[in-house]
Amino acid sequence: MSSPKLYHTALKSTFCGIEPALSTPDAQIHQYFGIQYATVPARFRQSKLRTSYPPITDATAHGPICPQVRGGRTAEELLFGISADEIPQQNLKHDEFECLNLNITCPAGLTPHSRIPVMLWVHGGGHRGSGSHWVYDGAPMVRKSVENGKPIMLVTFNFRLGLFGFAASPTIRDDNKRAGDEGTGNYGLRDQRQAMNWLHRYIGDFGGDPNNITLFGTSTGAADIICHLLSKANKTQPLFQRAIIQSAVFEPILPDIPSAGWHLSRVMSTLHVSQIDSLRAIEADKLVGLGHTLRAIDDGFFFRDDWKNHFEIHHHHHHAHKASTLLPPSTRSRSRSIIQSLRSPSRTRSPRLQLPSTLQPLIIGDSVSDSLLWSRPISMWTPNAVVRRVKAICQSLSKASNLLRAYDISSYTPDDEIVDRVLDLVNDARVAWPTECFNENAKRERGGHGVWRYVFDQEGPSRGLPHHAADLIYLFDTVPLPASARPSSTEPEVFYDGPFDCSDDEDAEIVKCDNGARYIEESQWETAVVDEYSYARVRDAINERWVAFAYGEAPWREDKVFVFGPEGEAGERSSGIFEGRRRKQMWKEAFDPLGPQLVQKVGVELSRGPSLGADRA
Repeated sequence: MSSPKLYHTALKSTFCGIEPALSTPDAQIHQYFGIQYATVPARFRQSKLRTSYPPITDATAHGPICPQVRGGRTAEELLFGISADEIPQQNLKHDEFECLNLNITCPAGLTPHSRIPVMLWVHGGGHRGSGSHWVYDGAPMVRKSVENGKPIMLVTFNFRLGLFGFAASPTIRDDNKRAGDEGTGNYGLRDQRQAMNWLHRYIGDFGGDPNNITLFGTSTGAADIICHLLSKANKTQPLFQRAIIQSAVFEPILPDIPSAGWHLSRVMSTLHVSQIDSLRAIEADKLVGLGHTLRAIDDGFFFRDDWKNHFEIHHHHHHAHKASTLLPPSTRSRSRSIIQSLRSPSRTRSPRLQLPSTLQPLIIGDSVSDSLLWSRPISMWTPNAVVRRVKAICQSLSKASNLLRAYDISSYTPDDEIVDRVLDLVNDARVAWPTECFNENAKRERGGHGVWRYVFDQEGPSRGLPHHAADLIYLFDTVPLPASARPSSTEPEVFYDGPFDCSDDEDAEIVKCDNGARYIEESQWETAVVDEYSYARVRDAINERWVAFAYGEAPWREDKVFVFGPEGEAGERSSGIFEGRRRKQMWKEAFDPLGPQLVQKVGVELSRGPSLGADRA
């Protein structure tokens, strides 16, 4: 295979990339890895856009990622249910000052006149994640887009995480102000906006359309997209045209600078330092395990003044939906003809959805079992401990009783049932309910138009049950599949028997936890219930809808809900199906009296498991 070379006229540099193994003569793909989009002048300082490059830029290998805990499997890899020997080995360098780089996957043969849609993936994983992770390889998705007649460019990127990306305090704020920085903390979010800025300026020479960028992401990455939607900068100078929010793990109540400073002071105390300069001088490897819960802060600068309104509760409103239908699909032609058409500046453009530029169209949804992300700490709860903790958080016997009753939790809940009920409560409090609140408020802000709702309830191929990050398996199509999802299979179904990440010991088969419940280990999930047909149906549905949206088309009717799964189901359904797929009436009865702040606190504290003190007594 040839090694692609692209001369960038604005940057006066030749970028040397690779042609991946998935590239074919009919759907030829090029990739450019590790392109630095910004520089980090110092720890806890805002990044600076990179605007100059050497005459030759090597883009054949992934660049460094933000320092993080090394070794072991990521949360997504554990959730996927694949064995360690199936996971592609990556040896990515960790460097906080060189980690701001991006990876471009695109059809071959593009010119500055091609102007195809750009999809920018914002990875999740909290303090441990990378846009260069093998799951997010863009080759399968881009190849499929070419074969389907709607070629896209997929960009993934790295940004600062954890302490490196979100440390804040009044002292840092004052120090940054003296250095000319505005705001404090949120360095990771600012890095992300710098990546958008780089694309806006320079992606045109790669063949992408700088005025047609779609953000999409999952988990904390989806939450970051919400942050950008609610940012001041997006209101005055939007750098993306639409967004897809997948199972956002968002905190509706963000700390202010003094609160963030209090958390940082605890970290500094652990490190036995008292000055910010001393904290800046500590080796990065000593900081990776600290500040893993640090995320966005309300520094009075990044967010719009009204951002909190998007998580408030509103009832008794009805949007005057005018049913919009999918725009006519493009006529499909052979891939060779498509590749040729990319060279022509006269290629027909798809019609665009008309909304004010600062109110980007959205696709938003969640999974029925997103709380499995926290199943290991949740598995340690006992009924008495849960009741005590909820009462302590609510500080109101009536509110606590109402919440516990809604989820059928009491001191008499059987030990083998308490985990499932807490998983339901955490799922709703941390993901499902905030997602619906944001969905409803986004619709209201857009006059009832420009927001499309979905639910992803399809089983993961290896697990045989829906779980957080299962949508990534189908969207990127990079995760090794079990035998049953490759050829047709009549193997018996495997049923869920509790949280599956209770232990990292792959040799163990069943672990018995303190509360007497049993949890199936990795080796017990060798048989999947997802066959070749259901896998392909859901994979093709999510790819086609996401790409159509990137082209500015309505992905489905606005007055419908799109369902992915279970058992391979995929299609538009009446909005009434949402009531049956999610506990919407229960949220109204149990969550509304508490409000966003208390609901968030309940969800976060229960998801972290019991403390070593009274909770486990």
